[in-house]
Parts: sequence; structure tokens; C-alpha cells
Amino acid sequence: QVQLVESGGGLVQAGGSLRLSCEASGRTFSNLDMGWFRQAPGKEREFVAEITWSGASTYSAASVKGRFTISRDNAKNTVYLQMNSLKPEDTAVYYCAAAQSGSAWRYWGQGTRVTVSS
Repeated sequence: QVQLVESGGGLVQAGGSLRLSCEASGRTFSNLDMGWFRQAPGKEREFVAEITWSGASTYSAASVKGRFTISRDNAKNTVYLQMNSLKPEDTAVYYCAAAQSGSAWRYWGQGTRVTVSS
């Protein structure tokens, strides 16, 4: 079992930055691929970014590419999402997820809310 706890959400003006954190416990973090997803009001949950267990590869949605950066610190059991040049359309609840490498996303955090004002 893996427990994920997100933090770092809040209210920010358009053009601003936030850094989300997700701390994992309960299983060897360094064996897990980690991801960020988001769900805006009235919309489906969507993929934002992913980082492989080693940190060697990252993937981002087209809508955030060049603005958001995912990273991880295996010594701290933490994955980060640095969000720059935020837009009102980035407003959503952001969720951290974990998966065994190559498997479906199995573990989810409770979410942290990000609100970007225009």
C-alpha cells in the first residue's frame, strides 16, 4: 500500500508560479513511477505529467509543456510539480498518483486545489 499526500496548492494570479509536492509512504518510493493529474470543475480528470521511477524520463501533456516541470527526490520520497506561467485554465484540483513501472495508476492522493485568477 502507498499513501500519497499533496501540498502546495493555493490561489495565484495569472502568470504566477506554484510548486506542488507529493510525499509518499508505505512502499519503496524509488520503485514507483509518479504522476500528476488534474480535474477542473465539470471536467474529466486529465493527465498532466509523469516521471519514471529512476527520474530518467518525464512526459507532459501538451497543454502544460514548457510551463510545468515534474521532478522527484527519492531520498525524500517526494515528487514535485513546478508550475510557471499559470493560466486561469490551469485551475483544478491536482492529484498525485503512483504506479509500479509499466502498470496502471493504482495509488492516488486526496488532491490539492489550485486556483489561478485572471
